[in-house]
Amino acid sequence: MAGKFIVFEGIDGAGKTTQAKMLCERISSLGKSVFLTAEPTDLESGRELRRILGGEEKKSDCEMALLFTLDRIAHNIDKEKGIEAMLEAGYDVICDRYYYSSLAYQGPVTNYEWVKSLNLNCPEIRRPDICIFLDLTPEQSLERISKGREKLEIFENLETLTRVRESFFGVLTDLDDNIAVLDAYRTPEEIADDIWTLYKSI
Repeated sequence: MAGKFIVFEGIDGAGKTTQAKMLCERISSLGKSVFLTAEPTDLESGRELRRILGGEEKKSDCEMALLFTLDRIAHNIDKEKGIEAMLEAGYDVICDRYYYSSLAYQGPVTNYEWVKSLNLNCPEIRRPDICIFLDLTPEQSLERISKGREKLEIFENLETLTRVRESFFGVLTDLDDNIAVLDAYRTPEEIADDIWTLYKSI
């Protein structure tokens, strides 16, 4: 039986990585197979994106949108650790970021409908069973991500976080995907319990 495909989204500092790991541990405790993944990926396309996000290389907004889409296609179709391969093998796939991020980050600075078409009309990009959006205010985000960090990534500033959060809500309203929005400014355990309820519902 094919597994479930669950995506975590939210602005930086929302706890996506923490909650994705907690959900994986909970699923594993039931004896089920689960695969944790993220975008950008660890594939060559994803490594290039990480270099750009870290400020080592520069690309235009349109190039960024295309690179994220190419990485997402590779993420889906990779024969060994791709989303499709893992789901078909019966694994639940938990993904930290997906096309919602492309729409929120690159959509407003290129052409939203173009980025949407690249992703939602691509036959090699699967739509998830549920997207869980962990919501923080930009101020709460900066409070979290600045702790213990010497250097922030190019998108990690108040102006960009404010714009991206507003953009995310536009995306979540626009798409007809199964989407749940949770308050992320709570204890990890409280959020994890809400996520477990959502997981059992799909």
